[in-house]
Amino acid sequence: MKWGWVFLAVFLSLGTLSWGEKGLEIPEYDGRDRVHALSAKNYKSIMKKYDVMVIYYHKNVDGNRSAMKQFQIEELALELMTSPAANTFQLAAQVLDDLDDEDIGFGLVDEKKDTAVAKKLGLDEVESIYIFAENEIIEYDGELAADTLVEFLYDVIEEPVEIIDNERELKGFHNNDEVIKLVGYFKSERSPHFIEYDDAAEEFHPFVKFFATFDPKIAKKLKLKMNEVDFYEPFMEEPVTIPGKPYIESELVEYIEQHDRPTLRKLEPHSMYEIWEDDIDGEHIVAFAEEDDPDGFEFLEILKEVARENTDNPNLSIIWIDPDDFPLLVPYWEKTFRIDLSSPQIGVVDVEDADSVWMEMDDQDDMPTSDELEQWIDDVLSGKIDPDDDDDDEDDDDDDDDDDDDDDDDDDDDDDDDDDDDDDDDDDDDDDDDDDDDDDE
Repeated sequence: MKWGWVFLAVFLSLGTLSWGEKGLEIPEYDGRDRVHALSAKNYKSIMKKYDVMVIYYHKNVDGNRSAMKQFQIEELALELMTSPAANTFQLAAQVLDDLDDEDIGFGLVDEKKDTAVAKKLGLDEVESIYIFAENEIIEYDGELAADTLVEFLYDVIEEPVEIIDNERELKGFHNNDEVIKLVGYFKSERSPHFIEYDDAAEEFHPFVKFFATFDPKIAKKLKLKMNEVDFYEPFMEEPVTIPGKPYIESELVEYIEQHDRPTLRKLEPHSMYEIWEDDIDGEHIVAFAEEDDPDGFEFLEILKEVARENTDNPNLSIIWIDPDDFPLLVPYWEKTFRIDLSSPQIGVVDVEDADSVWMEMDDQDDMPTSDELEQWIDDVLSGKIDPDDDDDDEDDDDDDDDDDDDDDDDDDDDDDDDDDDDDDDDDDDDDDDDDDDDDDE
């Protein structure tokens, strides 16, 4: 995963990082070194000290002043994540300090100096963050912000399967509709079928949410039979029962991998790069809508309706972005895509050059109907609406400019020819005058 460090530079240059709706002042670095530089001599002893180890595998920056400055910014961000003395990161420090049974460490591995360490640890992609927890290695694909990474780490140290024991937990399960989730009904934690389910959960933890119940009353409300697992796609009202129960780990893993691209998915700070890299033929259909805004909520409900009607279409995947989740990126998106994010927008974006085409709203006061939105999406999928068409127009403009230049050159040549002809005529006139003078003599 190639990091977009420019986003971090934006955050740091503005002087704040967001936690929820409140801006948090970035504290001054207190000079205490909390990030370990891992080497072949010390990496084993350092990693043994921690239950969870967060490692940034970075490029070598020796002799490159610009790269060194950028690296220092990135390292500072890692320092801030573990700074208990920084008042503005009280919540982050509290999360880390309150984990009595979990110690989290941060380390750096240099691409050039520490090749042996990188090979031993299985670090294969430079400019990436890896999290070592128990026997799992997790690559972090989110933004480099203290709050986002700490929240992600909190998810990492949770158990891979969450148990639903009562009505309150069941309600919480149903309210969490923005992510891929699975739920199964098993006899007990010692059941061999639950153990297979738990092993599968570890493969996708913490990106895919796994739930289970051992309570027959809860299972009845979930419409689950013994050893049965239901798969919930984001924003879909009804789940799909995974066929072939009872399952083994590999069968569950295979099913999830075949269905891990939802029809409608939300861009989350902790997985934004992973989602953006999962394009279809180099393009994304992107919808901007603020869930807390009346127009945004209405548009989102229409979007969900269209997604539910087309959930069986493997070529359709829509990314929903709530601008409130990325306040510092809103000006960048508005400038890049030439849109106004104060109202809902939907468009198709080329992931390589950010060319885009956006649906025209006839009346900003009225959202498009589900039929109108579905027709626009059909036009995108059929290629009738294509962001690359702008490139063709630019090429045509370039050709027109070349033609104009050629015409200008031709005109210049004609003018030169005319001038030459005039000069020849003048010379002939002079010769005639000379002949007349000779005759007179």
